[in-house]
Amino acid sequence: MLSPKTKRDVARVIPFGVLWFVFALIYTMLEKGILGDLDHYPSTGVEYNFARNILTIPATGLMMGMLTGIFEVGYFSKCFIKNSFTRKIVFKSLIYLIIVVIFLITIMLINALDTHEPHSFQNLSSPARAFLTDYAVISTLLYIASIVVITQFYAEFSQSIGSGTLSNFFLGTYHHPVEEERIFMFLDMKSSTTIAENLGHVMYFEMLKEYFFDLSGAVIDYAGTIYQYAGDEMIVCWKLKDGLKKNNSIECFFAMKRALEKQQVKYNSKFGILPAFKAGLHFGMVTTGEIGSLKKEIIFTGDVLNTSARIQGLCNHFGADLLVSGDLARMLQLPATYAIRSVGENLLKGRSKTMELFAISFREDGQTK
Repeated sequence: MLSPKTKRDVARVIPFGVLWFVFALIYTMLEKGILGDLDHYPSTGVEYNFARNILTIPATGLMMGMLTGIFEVGYFSKCFIKNSFTRKIVFKSLIYLIIVVIFLITIMLINALDTHEPHSFQNLSSPARAFLTDYAVISTLLYIASIVVITQFYAEFSQSIGSGTLSNFFLGTYHHPVEEERIFMFLDMKSSTTIAENLGHVMYFEMLKEYFFDLSGAVIDYAGTIYQYAGDEMIVCWKLKDGLKKNNSIECFFAMKRALEKQQVKYNSKFGILPAFKAGLHFGMVTTGEIGSLKKEIIFTGDVLNTSARIQGLCNHFGADLLVSGDLARMLQLPATYAIRSVGENLLKGRSKTMELFAISFREDGQTK
């Protein structure tokens, strides 16, 4: 079974392969329209075979796209993550273009070796020199550069609004409202007002960037989706089955705590404090759909969001870092490593009936419940 992170990475790589495949197919058709019935490339004299190209060029494009996606997801997106939107596109596009040019020249040299006899340097250098100086090649490289830039725009937009959200827009998943059950976690930083006053607004904002970045890894690892950032608050959600599977919604919270603790030295040295947080969880039916005209978003509406926020608001009152609704707690199958205790029935603002809440903590002594 693939982990949620691996599934997410695969889903991020595939669109790169599809984009390159489509553009390579378009190029092959345009090339046929330009060359017509010619059996060779006029500039190099290399044999032209449309039947071969219609298979090899899109296949090569697919391979290049998948490799680009692997480099992007596995390496470059992390290296340039703190650069601005424009700088990331420019720098990464240049790197990818250099890689593609090297690959293209290699393919050309191999093709020249196969189609020129005997295999001498002189016979090889002639088409190679023509390839590197011909205007047609320059136009081809410009076409490839456009593919690189387009894929980088896709990568950055996908990262900015979330790959799942972008695919939902493309597929029209929520073009018409859909009802579904989801778990929501409202996660709020402790003593954020005091921290902001001590650090100053600019430094506080820098800390928020680091804070949300460090928390995001756990969301990915436990199959969650970041719905919104609201000031110092993060709203994470799961489809019900994904949040219940292996207790992902609970495990995510404690993985976030461990992620921050691992960065304690960084936070203390840069900001003089290690931020902490509290969270409230609840599940219920929501209506999901696209909304907006000038700015489109996919939003959730339903009582579960207000209830989750109210539950989180009671964390300080009960001295708990994590509170969950009784409805959700009874659906969980927590291992003995977690301690769960009822904090009683509570009448939440906006509700007519009381709701039992439970505090969940990590049992460090390893005792059974």
